[in-house]
Amino acid sequence: MRTAIALLTRDLRVRDNPALALACADAERVVPLFVRDPTVPAGANRWRFLDGCLADLRDSLRARGGDLIIRRGDPVAQALRLAGEVGATKITIAGDVSGFARRRERRLAEECETHRVALVVTPGVTVIPPGALTPSGGGASYRVFTPYWRAWSAATWRDPSPTPRRITLPPGLDPGDLPPPPPSAGRGAVGGEAAARRTLRAFLPHLPEYADEHDIPASPGTSRLSPYLRFGCLSPRELAGLAGGSAEFVRQLCWRDFFYQVAAAFPRIRTEPLRSGGDVWRVDDDAFEAWRAGLTGVPIVDAGMRQLAAEGWMHNRVRMITASFLTKHLGLDWRRGAGVFFDLLLDGDVPNNYGNWQWVAGVGNDTKPYRRFNPVRQAHRFDPSGDYVRRYVPELSAVDGGAVHEPWRLPGLRYPAPLRGPSPAAWLPD
Repeated sequence: MRTAIALLTRDLRVRDNPALALACADAERVVPLFVRDPTVPAGANRWRFLDGCLADLRDSLRARGGDLIIRRGDPVAQALRLAGEVGATKITIAGDVSGFARRRERRLAEECETHRVALVVTPGVTVIPPGALTPSGGGASYRVFTPYWRAWSAATWRDPSPTPRRITLPPGLDPGDLPPPPPSAGRGAVGGEAAARRTLRAFLPHLPEYADEHDIPASPGTSRLSPYLRFGCLSPRELAGLAGGSAEFVRQLCWRDFFYQVAAAFPRIRTEPLRSGGDVWRVDDDAFEAWRAGLTGVPIVDAGMRQLAAEGWMHNRVRMITASFLTKHLGLDWRRGAGVFFDLLLDGDVPNNYGNWQWVAGVGNDTKPYRRFNPVRQAHRFDPSGDYVRRYVPELSAVDGGAVHEPWRLPGLRYPAPLRGPSPAAWLPD
């Protein structure tokens, strides 16, 4: 009786999971495996979210007669050890693009060859796999989004994989223990495919308004699905199909794929700029810590950083504003800011986090590298009534309307003075 292992990494779902579906199609007995690797860098927010994802996936697999097998340690060593225990002849895994994932895949391929176990790398992390689309003029990846968007829109997407109805485990297999249930999530999202689908169902009725509402941080116009995409609780291919009526939302999924194909072609995206412009970054630890703590004196920036700390998430428009403030106003290194985001965001992953930070800092794929986001103008435009700022900056809760965005104009109000950068800023008071 053939046995296969589905080594799950960032595809923690049963619906449209190519690695799991292929294992079930090719073998009578299937071992869904997740290996907790203590060397993976992640903040407490993501570990909590991951624990919820694993508990939910275990429930889904048990409902189908199977289980989620949990091991701890090196994923390659644990997968091959388990293959030997159960007599598995095949391992399936979803392809990924981070340096860590690619090293893991190379090592896994070498060990599988040594142990005569077949390895199949499947799609599933993106809508269109990185490397499937390349520029007509040559090169490993698209460096500009618009041509990629045209090619991506014209491409044929893979068919969704079937959801396994029944999973049979080898007998006598120890499933391993999950961590204790995570403490209350507070204001943060709950992990897992069930929560992802609840969030999706709540969002879909608002899809027609997405183009008008998604830039308004106080509005529920964003999907809040990014953490579920990051952990694969929701298939990006399925989501793109369901959201086909909103070109703007699908375009955001394309941006996600865009940065994945950039990271696949440029594996040093975390540490090296794609665009070398001779940038010299200041070192100012006090300013950096004030930015991290949400005490810059610029309420829209402070609100964003406090939302990040409280929820493990930040509205996308505010991400751009806070990143621009750090790099273009304070002149501080984008890598330091990207590291804070990566540690705290539930959706923090290498391609999108570091790709977007490079874009904002003007060292990445932006065709207008010198653009700046005026934080006050952005605040008045996208949070005109100040509701978003008041939600996260209680010191300003008594300030009505848009005046909350410029507390330095309000006499007697106790709020930090705005941090000043190396160059004058027109929006700052004299």
